[in-house]
Parts: sequence; structure tokens; C-alpha cells
Amino acid sequence: MNPTSHSTRTRPFLTILLFEFWERVGYYGTASLMVLFMIQRFGMHDADANVSWGTFGALLFAAPAVGGWIGDRVLGARRCVTLGAGVLALGYLLLTLSGATFRNMYLALGLIIVGSGLFKPNASNIVRCVYAGADAKIDSVFTLYYMTNNIAAAFAVLLTPWIKDRWGWNVAFAVCFASVIVGLLSYAVMKRSLTGMGSMPDTHALRWHRFLAVLVGSLLSAWAIAFVLQNNTVALACVRMGGIVTLGIFGYMIANGSRSERAGLIAALVLVAEALLFFIFYQQIGTSLTLFALRHVDWNQTLFGRHVFTWSPAQYQAVGALWIIVLSPPLAWIYRQLAKHRGDLPVAAKFVLGFLAVATGFFIFGWSNHAAVNGKVSSWFMICGYGFYSLGELLVAALGLAMISRYVPARMAGFMMGAFFVAAGIAQYLGGVIANFASAPQSDVDIGAGLALYTKLFNHLGFLALAGALAGSALLPLLKRLSIAHDAAQHHSESHLPDQATR
Repeated sequence: MNPTSHSTRTRPFLTILLFEFWERVGYYGTASLMVLFMIQRFGMHDADANVSWGTFGALLFAAPAVGGWIGDRVLGARRCVTLGAGVLALGYLLLTLSGATFRNMYLALGLIIVGSGLFKPNASNIVRCVYAGADAKIDSVFTLYYMTNNIAAAFAVLLTPWIKDRWGWNVAFAVCFASVIVGLLSYAVMKRSLTGMGSMPDTHALRWHRFLAVLVGSLLSAWAIAFVLQNNTVALACVRMGGIVTLGIFGYMIANGSRSERAGLIAALVLVAEALLFFIFYQQIGTSLTLFALRHVDWNQTLFGRHVFTWSPAQYQAVGALWIIVLSPPLAWIYRQLAKHRGDLPVAAKFVLGFLAVATGFFIFGWSNHAAVNGKVSSWFMICGYGFYSLGELLVAALGLAMISRYVPARMAGFMMGAFFVAAGIAQYLGGVIANFASAPQSDVDIGAGLALYTKLFNHLGFLALAGALAGSALLPLLKRLSIAHDAAQHHSESHLPDQATR
């Protein structure tokens, strides 16, 4: 059963939106602290923390492919979001009680990956079920959904570092645990509004042997992931295997697609490859940019020479989310005006503009050393740099999955979605590796030399983004031809469908 009126859709949408908000508060609060936690609490070297966090990001992106399948075929979407939130809560609780053991920390991260894999794809699937048959509303609904994620991110990243500074790591992680519990309680109170919605298994009585199998499998998977996170050699082998599988999937789809489908598949491959380059920059938020803020940014925020407040280093991660909240409405307005008067910009052109914005952001970070005082730069460099980076995120990352729905045939979409997330995870891992170009034994590097290491990395990333923009510009004519060929093939295919109305 799917709701058909605005009133019957609003309550179930709010149910899952509220659940998602509190789940995201727990996740982003934890994510904002983890690299600093590894370095400051456990004494890890920058390079080890960066690679561990990159591996975490890779597995986090790959997990929804499995979690979505479990929701569709085994347990049901509604049951998966509940189980996923429970596993997440267990992970945050273990971090709260982790004490001084690496093993507990990595096991907690494994639980967070498994819980997110169960929760995220199935929460999105429920939203699609709520608005099934309302295609005109689905874009605005997912815009609100994406905005809610960024509000949760900004709230969590501003709150948890502040709590950590005053009451310690354990209390900060306890708040993340409590946020998921609040989400579970809100869902328990409002879940009746979701009756009849979800995937096929949700319509049947719970099969306890399946539930127990998924639960035991989740716990064993978390243990296995903890092992991978602690072993860089194993992690690298997984990344290489993921790359081979991803290229194999794309190659298989292109080789076995019909002639009319190949143009769209090749266009999707090129655009998705460009989107994946963005995730290398995205990974810098929790790694090199956070460590740069810790060591080389003046945390005192001033305005017209007057002190306003003092940042905690991890709180700078909230700046990107705040910029996305600010920039999304005017960007949507610009898109509407372009569509109304001269036609919307091609997605490939948006990618080029996005990479130019990202390049500008990293060049701002890189140039900041010229205005440093005693090895510290103004917070305004972080705010301005994140502003351009966030504009690039809106132009590039938000459109990656849209490329699959635009160019990939429906019968291949599921495989391509999985390939996209695995490839995005690989890019996260590479981003962690690249962040290590700014790592050095802190005892051996004075503050000026340390600043030079970070700004050199940011300048190189700026040139990498600029190269992405130039490559995208060079590919614009090819992508235009592929898009025209794809649209023509689609039109030809539709024109040859039997007209059911005349039969």
C-alpha cells in the first residue's frame, strides 16, 4: 500500500526524516572526532590515522550495497532501519566505553559501518515508497532530505567537539549514542504511519531465523571489518579487488548493452569517474583539513577586529555543511531560471564549474601561509575555502547518482549503483592516502615547516581539481555527442513500442 494524498504522505515522511536526523547527528558527531581521537587519545601517527579513516570511508560507502539487498530480499526496509540503528547504537556505546584499547575502537568502527550499511539505503528506500507515484514531488522531497542531513551534520559537528573540550571524549561519544536512542524512540512512537510501506519482506510476518542470521552476520562482519581496519595490507588488497570488480561491472555492462544503450553507458562512466575524483577532495575534510585546523589555524574568530567566539578544531568541519544550507536555495533558483529562459546547463558543464570551485577553495587553503602569523592562519581562510569547496560539492557530488538514473537503463541501475558506491569508497581510501603527503613526525617539524607541508598539499589538490576541470572541458564535445546519441536511441526505442491504446 502506498499513500496517495499529501496528508497521508506527510506523517510517514516526517517519521523517517526525524529518525534519519538523529541517526545522522550520531554519525557526524562521531566522524568529526575520530581522526583527532586516534591521534590525541591513542597516540597514532598522522599517516596511520589518515589511512585508517580512509579505509573506514571506503567500507562505509560499500556497505549500503549489501544492506540494500538485505532490505529488499531478506528482512525488509523497515526492519533493517531498526536493526541498523541498534547496531549503530552498540558501536557508539562501545566507543563511549572504549577505554584505552585499540581493539574496542576498531570493533566500534566496524559496528558503525555495518549499522550504516543497514540503515542508510533502506531509509532512502522507505522515502521512495512514501512518494511512489508522485514523481513531480520526489526531487523536492529528496532535496529536503539532503538538507536535513546537512542540518544534522552542522548541529552535530558544532556540538560534539564543544562537549569533548569540556567533558572529554567519552561524554561526546555518549551524546552520539544518546542521539541514536532518541531516533529509535521517535521511530517507535511514530512507526504506525509507515504501515504497508517498505519492501516486499515487510509485508510478511517476521521470520526469526532470518533476523537471527542477519544479526549474527552483522556482528561477525563488524569483527572482520575491525581486522581490515587494523591491517593496511589487507585494506589495500580489498581496495584493489574493489577496483577490479568495479571496472569489470562497467566493462560488462558496456559490452553486453545494446547498441542503443552504449552511448548512455559510456557517458555515465565518464561522468561518474569525474564525480569519484571529487571524493578524494571530500576525504580531506576529516583528515588533512582537520589536522591543519588543529595545528595551524588561529581558533579565535574575529569580525572587524573584534573577537566573536573560539572554534574547536573539529568544528570547522561544520562550515561546509552550513555553506551547503546557505548555497542550496540560490543554486536551485539559478537552475530554475536557466531552465525557464535558455535551458538548464548540461550536467557535464556543471561538473566543470564544480571542479573550478573546488580548485579555488583549495588554492585559498594553500595561499593562507602567506598571511600566517607565527605559523597560524586566520579562521577566515577556512570559512572562505570551505565556501568554494561546498559550491563544488553541490555541483559535482550531488549529481553523481543522478547520472546513473539519467543514462543507465533501469535493468542495469541496481548493479551500477552498487559499482558507484564501491568506486566512491575506493576514492575515499585514496583521499586518506593523499592526506599523508602532509604528515610528518610532529616532534621533527617546527610550526613553520609543518604549515608549509599542509599548504603544499592543498595547492597540489587545487591543481588536481583544476586538471579535473580541464579534462571535463575537453570531454564536453564528446559528452554532448554521447548525450545526443543516447537521447536519439531512447526516442527511437520509445517510438517503436506497441501503442497499447490502439489495441
